Amino acid sequence: MSLVGTTHSDTDALRDRVSTTTDAYSRFVPREFLHLMGNDDIRTIVIGQQVERKMTILFADIRDFTALSESMSPQENFNFLNSYLVQMEPVITQHGGFIDKYIGDGIMALFPDSPDAAMQCALAMLHKLDDYNAGRKRAGYRPIKIGIGINTGIVILGTIGGAARMDVTVIGDAVNLAARLERLTKDYRVSILISEYTLYSLEQPSPWSIRFLDRTQVRGKQGTQTVYEVFNGDPASLRETKRAGLKDFEAALAHFHTGDSLTARARLLAYLESVPDDEAAQAYLQRCGTPTEHFDDRDDFPDSWREEYNFGLAAIDTAHISLLADMDGLAAAVSQSSPEQTAQLLAQIQLAAEREFRVMEDMMHEDDYPFIALHRRQHQRFFEYFAELRRDIELGEEDGICLAFRVRRFLTDWLVNHILSADRHFSHFRRSGHDQS
Repeated sequence: MSLVGTTHSDTDALRDRVSTTTDAYSRFVPREFLHLMGNDDIRTIVIGQQVERKMTILFADIRDFTALSESMSPQENFNFLNSYLVQMEPVITQHGGFIDKYIGDGIMALFPDSPDAAMQCALAMLHKLDDYNAGRKRAGYRPIKIGIGINTGIVILGTIGGAARMDVTVIGDAVNLAARLERLTKDYRVSILISEYTLYSLEQPSPWSIRFLDRTQVRGKQGTQTVYEVFNGDPASLRETKRAGLKDFEAALAHFHTGDSLTARARLLAYLESVPDDEAAQAYLQRCGTPTEHFDDRDDFPDSWREEYNFGLAAIDTAHISLLADMDGLAAAVSQSSPEQTAQLLAQIQLAAEREFRVMEDMMHEDDYPFIALHRRQHQRFFEYFAELRRDIELGEEDGICLAFRVRRFLTDWLVNHILSADRHFSHFRRSGHDQS
């Protein structure tokens, strides 16, 4: 094709058309997604391209949307959804995230840089929802509520499909857990739930109002996940009463999760006298009397080594076995009010964890493991929460059942999940590296 006779006007028009086409594509395939895959030109994307990244995943969903949509025509449904989504998209972008996909009335957003940014975005979404609901009220419509689930982990970004149809997507356990957390917000009628992975990955956890809410099983995933509520978005009065009653609330949950529903019920009733608007406490109160299919059955804490915990190096596995045994022993010593044994086990766990974590980080450094910073951050957070737990144990102001539950939640659960997630990923990395060498 000859370009002889092509005018500047024709060239400008062609450039405009290419630019417009590129912009149009970016509305279906986010530029940020392509950039994270190391490719900014959608024309060169092929099936099977993939890259691993640390990512924080946010799922947001409208409560009771099915019932709401049944009262509207198809056109009204689309108008309502778009009026809501157009409010939320800029909030996500302003906090360093981007929307991966819309799933009906749900939003799946990705935050490649900071879990703190995802948390701030969730709070900003709730504030924006208040403004949106004020407009709905003026127009004579009832307000809506949303639930938000957030998880942090390593995911695979890539392309899937066939010759005629291709899509970009994110896969991994971290995505599944974020979706599970969003669904749990409905059961507890809370606004924001996060995983322990996000909690331990935060750069600045102190500004957040966070409390333990549940332990849950995720389909197809080993280990029980600890779930936390972020209640910064609650009305000021409710937020303050939740903070004031935090110890009482968590004590009630400790008794529930250790099988003492009668004591849990009594403590929840006493707590609700001071915080009657705490819907999560009301859900637990109902759960004490009549467990329902909406909630997972209580699951025993792991107290013995299982084959699936193996890292693959005898020294590492031996250290993990010893740590798990000491943590189980500490829970028993605390519940039995044995100060001498408690002090000895606290010291042993501190030294053993320091030694084992240092060995792991040295191995990662030698192997040029790309996610060493994420791993090191989780180790750092472990010691911060261990120090807080140790202080509370040494003060002795909580009853043994509550302290033992916190030991199992902060230490035993954390270690098992760390082994099954972070350590396992590093183990796969090492094996794949050896296979390629």
